[in-house]
Amino acid sequence: MKFGSIYFALLGAATLACGFADLIVTISKDAYSLGIMEFPGEMFRGGWGGLVVIFAGLFYLSGAKNVSEICQLSKVVMGSILIWLIAGCDLLAMITESIPGGEDGWFNTMGGFLGTYAPPYTPAMVLLPFSMVTILYIYKAKGS
Repeated sequence: MKFGSIYFALLGAATLACGFADLIVTISKDAYSLGIMEFPGEMFRGGWGGLVVIFAGLFYLSGAKNVSEICQLSKVVMGSILIWLIAGCDLLAMITESIPGGEDGWFNTMGGFLGTYAPPYTPAMVLLPFSMVTILYIYKAKGS
C-alpha cells in the first residue's frame, strides 16, 4: 500500500468522524469545544455542514484504495472540494464576524478583530490544510 492510499484513508476516517460528531452535537443542540476544534450546535453549519463533511469522508475512503488511478483520484478530489466549500463558508463567517464592533461602535477594536481568528476552529477548517495534499496528487497525475 502506498503512502497516498494510507494518507487518504486516515484523512477519510478523520473526516468521517468529524462529520458524525457535527451531527451528534447538532442533535444535542449545544455547541461543544474539544481542544482547537469547536462543533457548532446550529442546524445549518452543524447539521447540513456535518452531512457534507460525512460525504467528504466517504469520498476519501472510497478513493483511497489506489490514488494513482484517475477514477480514484477524482473521488479524492471531490472529497477535498467538499471540505474546501465548508471551510470556505466557515472562513467567510469568521471574517464577517470580526468586522462589526457590537455595542462599542461600528467597527471592532484591533484586539477584538484579531481575537476572532484565535482557536477554536470548526472541523472543516482543521481538516483544510490536510486536504490540500490533493493538489500535489493532481499535479503528479498531470505529469505522468
